[in-house]
Amino acid sequence: MAKTCEFFFDYASPYSYLASEQVEALAKRTGADIRWRPFLLGGVYKATGNVPPISNSSKAAYLFKDLVDWARHLGLPELRLPENFPSNSLRANRLGMVAAEQGRIVPFSQAVFRAAFTEGKDITDPAALAELARAAGLEPEKALARSETQEIKDALRRNTDEAVARGAFGAPTFFVGDEMFFGNDRLMFVERVLSTP
Repeated sequence: MAKTCEFFFDYASPYSYLASEQVEALAKRTGADIRWRPFLLGGVYKATGNVPPISNSSKAAYLFKDLVDWARHLGLPELRLPENFPSNSLRANRLGMVAAEQGRIVPFSQAVFRAAFTEGKDITDPAALAELARAAGLEPEKALARSETQEIKDALRRNTDEAVARGAFGAPTFFVGDEMFFGNDRLMFVERVLSTP
């Protein structure tokens, strides 16, 4: 039976973007299932007392260089941050929950991440999100309306609360069973666990 890797992420997180560009290939190499699970990084920070790296001036100064280095290392397009970085990703994350519900989470997530971090697009803009939803095979108007329902809001909150309860303190966070891994740079350890019989 294939192992499952749960991938908790937030569309505002550039390190989640870097992870999103690697997890499907990892799944092919290991035969694992990847379960994409949007959550609210701001909610995680609040619940755990953690703070965004950008709130520390030294970390903020290093952040962009590190992201550019990682993008080059992975052979990805030149990394760009949106002008409104860090973005309020609440609407995008709710729409991600709708995409998951409709079996379109991978193409939707890749479209959102690439729009934000290779094109510098504003993912808080409903019109931009509608276009990304359409590109991922969703009906934009219906998907956006669904994303505003209490059911979807509650589902996103549950994802966030569950991740925190299991030990998450930032994004991306991965779980293989009860074992947690934090960060794009820990995917080698995720792969090792997924590859172990």
